[in-house]
Amino acid sequence: MPEFLKVLPPAEALRRFLEALPREPSIETERVSTAEALGRVLADSVAAPHPLPPFPRTTVDGYAVRAADTFGASPSLPAYLSVAGEVVMGRRAEIALNRGQAALVHTGGMIPSGADAVVMAEDCQQARQHEIEVLKPVSVGQNVLQTGEDVKAGELVLERGTILRSQEIGGLMALGVVEIGAFRQPRVAILSTGDEVVPPESEPAPGQIRDVNTYTLSALVSGAGGVPVRAGIIPDGIDALLEAATRAHQTSDMIIVTAGSSVSARDVTADVIQRLGRPGVLVHGVSIKPGKPTILAVASGKPIIGLPGNPVSAWIVAGLFLTPLIRRLQGVTGPLLTPTLRARLSTNVPSEAGREDYVPVRLEVTPAGLVAEPVYGRSNLIFTLVRADGLVVIPPATTGLDAGAEVEVRLI
Repeated sequence: MPEFLKVLPPAEALRRFLEALPREPSIETERVSTAEALGRVLADSVAAPHPLPPFPRTTVDGYAVRAADTFGASPSLPAYLSVAGEVVMGRRAEIALNRGQAALVHTGGMIPSGADAVVMAEDCQQARQHEIEVLKPVSVGQNVLQTGEDVKAGELVLERGTILRSQEIGGLMALGVVEIGAFRQPRVAILSTGDEVVPPESEPAPGQIRDVNTYTLSALVSGAGGVPVRAGIIPDGIDALLEAATRAHQTSDMIIVTAGSSVSARDVTADVIQRLGRPGVLVHGVSIKPGKPTILAVASGKPIIGLPGNPVSAWIVAGLFLTPLIRRLQGVTGPLLTPTLRARLSTNVPSEAGREDYVPVRLEVTPAGLVAEPVYGRSNLIFTLVRADGLVVIPPATTGLDAGAEVEVRLI
């Protein structure tokens, strides 16, 4: 069994965790409606069945023309073109332009054959019936979307492992791809432990607290693309936790246990994990604050995270390890991007060398720029996070940051 609370840097802990999992996704695939696929992960690459746009289109209201017929045009010496007709929206352009001719077109409409540019309506004026004056020249291709300019027929547009955002869904719909193959969303069992923990709808007796972690973690799981499975509140004791963890291991793809990760007589999470399968506990202790007594484990191919019981600690640690893990289970190929911005600290922030400190901050817009104001509070106070807009990470090689220092704020 590994030596417990032999702390590792977070990046090294995550590396060991992910290396103990299969490189290929272990989650089954399913067919889902593209319209309902926001946040899902593609199981199959998608190639364009046809070009996009499928025909040349105008990007403005105006007149389709042969660009050469407009060269040298100006308000004082306009080019005169005869209007051969109008292209009706939503229909094929039946007009074929010859030299000296133009056709009225509307934004998104098809460009008739013979035309290679569009003059904006405001750069034209009526000369006489069926004739316009062009007051400004256009170049070949100006104000025109060419066939296949966005996507060519057969082009690979989305790769396996892509997380579908709103723009990917729009792109698939534009190509007529109304159903896709997606990895099933991982089922993540959440076990909250402690004799003092009661459901949120209960009235706590003296010495009891409402369950916070189950619900913050459920929201994080959903946001990361998983399906939270609330396994209930487990009383202290190895037998109760072993029974609940064994059941979760059989029915879920991943397990999160809150509380029971620190070293004390009551804390049995690590012992239970060792009984669920090999290799067992990989990391017990991460050099961060809050969240040092974190457990990362794999049991018979299924990942397990043991989190501290304090809500702030549990939330911060889950943010570091949960999303990369769910992405790995589904074979996500893109980088994990965290929204950040730059701000200046309002005050000195002390830290202890040798660990990463995660400091909640509130952002304030001032005439001098964006200011990050630390939100101080113990790790068992959930409203420390509620009052914060982001986290500032103090690297392990420093003993703090000075007031006025420019910092990167991870938005939360």
